[in-house]
Amino acid sequence: MECAWEVLEHAGYNVQNYDGDIAVYAGTSANTYFKSYLSSQIDNNDPVTNYQISIGNDKGFLCTRVSYKLNLTGPSFTIQTACSTSLVSVSVACQALLDYQCDMALAGGVSVSLPNKSGYLYNEGMILSPDGHCRAFDVNSKGIVHGNGLGIVVLKRLQDALDDGDSIHAVICGSALNNDGSAKIGYTAPSVTAQSKVISEALAVAEISADTISYVEAHGTGTQLGDPIEIAALTQAYRADTQEKNYCAIGSVKTNIGHLDVAA
Repeated sequence: MECAWEVLEHAGYNVQNYDGDIAVYAGTSANTYFKSYLSSQIDNNDPVTNYQISIGNDKGFLCTRVSYKLNLTGPSFTIQTACSTSLVSVSVACQALLDYQCDMALAGGVSVSLPNKSGYLYNEGMILSPDGHCRAFDVNSKGIVHGNGLGIVVLKRLQDALDDGDSIHAVICGSALNNDGSAKIGYTAPSVTAQSKVISEALAVAEISADTISYVEAHGTGTQLGDPIEIAALTQAYRADTQEKNYCAIGSVKTNIGHLDVAA
């Protein structure tokens, strides 16, 4: 709620006098604050208070509650696609803008786990790191560590932003969505074929050639299974445009801040 207000303020907009429709698309991880601190306060004899607690903490009310508090009148719904939630939210928001369903959109994700000081039990074969470090695209990658974080952006159609004199930090040229289906070794494992296809689709929508891209901010699974699959998918998709090698850097901020689940 605070960050939704802050990002609009940073963008230079007062929602009380903005005459356009502002949409909200976002997702959240499981609410451990409710589980750890609020569940003990539930009184079965006080349904009104219990209902208010539910509205303030359940995933389904995440976006519409922001819209209610800030008086945002565009489409507003929660998106849940696990680790891809934030990017899916951005892609959905872009499409809504292109379809003129809204004039501005907030998009992002949040993942904050409580208690803040906690560890985990390492189990061989699971995705968690044995030494508490995440090393994406590293020969020593052994798994992930969890982190807390939130990301939220204000999106507008480019011409509208230029006409309004907005401070533009980046331009999204295009995006694409798909799903692995069952063509992979397990539900939590990625698929080379599906990832390569969606990368190619995004490049086609953006109308840019792979050989013009100098850096890819990747998911960076941080595991010996996931990282090679991501590299293979990117290579397969880029080979359709170029045979050049060693021209595009790849990295993942996950190594520095951990895996942020739906806010990744």
